[in-house]
Amino acid sequence: MSVTDPAPSRCPAVTYSPHEQRPVGEWTAFFDQLRAEAPVVRNTFANGYYVLTRYEDILSAYQDTDTFSTQAVTVMEPDPSYRWIPHMLGGDEHRQWRRQLGPYFSPRAIDGLDDRIRSRAVGLIESFADRGSCDVITDFSFHYPTTIFLELMGLPVGDLDRFMAWEANILHSNGSTPEEIAHNRTTAMAAVYEYFGSVIADRRRRPGDDLVSHAIAFKVDGRPVTDDEVLSYCFFMFMAGLDTVAAALGYSLYHLATHPEDRARIVADPALIPSAIEEILRAYAFTIPARKVTKDIEVAGCPIAAGSMVQLPIKAATRDGSAFASPAEVLIDRKPNNHIAFGAGPHRCLGSHLARHELAIALEEWHKRIPDYRLADDAVITELGRSSGPDTVPVVWAR
Repeated sequence: MSVTDPAPSRCPAVTYSPHEQRPVGEWTAFFDQLRAEAPVVRNTFANGYYVLTRYEDILSAYQDTDTFSTQAVTVMEPDPSYRWIPHMLGGDEHRQWRRQLGPYFSPRAIDGLDDRIRSRAVGLIESFADRGSCDVITDFSFHYPTTIFLELMGLPVGDLDRFMAWEANILHSNGSTPEEIAHNRTTAMAAVYEYFGSVIADRRRRPGDDLVSHAIAFKVDGRPVTDDEVLSYCFFMFMAGLDTVAAALGYSLYHLATHPEDRARIVADPALIPSAIEEILRAYAFTIPARKVTKDIEVAGCPIAAGSMVQLPIKAATRDGSAFASPAEVLIDRKPNNHIAFGAGPHRCLGSHLARHELAIALEEWHKRIPDYRLADDAVITELGRSSGPDTVPVVWAR
């Protein structure tokens, strides 16, 4: 990072690439450093964007959707040609989509999926439990939510490898240059759109009991939704449903592999797993959303012009000492724990109940079968400075 500081009390300028792979934990420490430096900084990388660093400012931005709009949610793309539904919608259109999607992601609906989710977790864990080693990411955490996503969308599980390849290119900065990363991302996005275009056409002819068929039956402002709208919805479901749970699971098992005292506690008392998950979500928060500012504003003395992109890193908020006591410590029985790992305001994650169930079931079933494990001796774990998770978590255990 290079730093110029023309107005340290207002808005220091920094330069760093969010595409840089760093050893696990370094990006979290970096955002801690930014928060200590100033409540708002401006990253001059690429087209430039602002980064809010304090809990109260980040929470306020999530809640003020008129000023911090979701019309653009990637700092590198202030004028996107796409519109992920419902995430990039605003106002009443957003509310109509959320109201119709809500029943399928309610706690009651998600509770009804527990047997299917548990079956997937058990099958995957038992496929490698006798080996004495695995890579949490490639052997478990990517396959697990991806399989569940395919089932919920009514898609063949045999397409798993295709989805994982698309996911990697869209979300994980695959490539050696920004241009190559952008090309891989664009190509993969086009492939996903083409795939779901065929699925939507099929569901129009043969509707089923799945999240694509249900969405086709939705109405907005009294009219049936269009194929383009359903396509944007499917793409967002793909983005939201795969990588986030995989990343959270990777960080969970990384933490428990490196903190045997916490692992021993949840093995002895599985009832601790839900609170442990909440604390790991807080301490290892990894999503770094962005918003587009719709009018000239000032945040903590920093002027931000209309049209600017602003990043709202959740890890900066959930490790702010003004909101959480001992924020750098992981206390798996922390109470209260009012983290915002799933965001806040009208766009708070619709799938949070599903994510929590997937994580809880995964940790329950993992520790029934593999209660004692550790990182492999030669483990080298890195992560990106954008929404992502650990690239690998190799662990070993006695057979």
